[in-house]
Amino acid sequence: MKNETGTEPKFTTKTSPKAEPALQELFLDSIMDIYWAENHLVKNLPKMIDAATSNKLKTAITDHLAQTKTHVSRLEQVFELLGEKVLAKKCDAMEGLAKEGEGIVESTESGTATRDVGIILASQKIEHYEIATYGGLTQLAKTLGHDDVAEVLYQTLTEEKAADQLLTDVAESDINFKASEEA
Repeated sequence: MKNETGTEPKFTTKTSPKAEPALQELFLDSIMDIYWAENHLVKNLPKMIDAATSNKLKTAITDHLAQTKTHVSRLEQVFELLGEKVLAKKCDAMEGLAKEGEGIVESTESGTATRDVGIILASQKIEHYEIATYGGLTQLAKTLGHDDVAEVLYQTLTEEKAADQLLTDVAESDINFKASEEA
């Protein structure tokens, strides 16, 4: 697993026993939150695939759906590493982002590049939420001394960043231009 500089990340443990119980509780609560969010995406991404027009966009979302299923499995591994029961806690942020994406689909015309642009925008908002979450959780895992968990979370973080970049590439390839020419 290499970071942006092409080197292996260095996970060093820095714990503070005084704050650890409350921080551990926040960490676990956040894991349950993102676990719900990833499962929610597994259910909602097929709707975006169906609504997309561009084959590049359909492929990108289809590939990310498969990756999201892997993220769910990784989070189940995180629960196991932490010695915790697998539990989901409703993620209001992801629910809102998914609803926003559905609203974009409903408010744009089927078969248009404009709808595809909207799907990309909604998808990138989700990716940015996931990037922020996995980035924070990776750091928190390191702080709490869960270096094995940090490695698992970092792997997902890297994939979320790549998915975001792919969406940008798809938009810039031709979808944004096509949408600008639609009447």
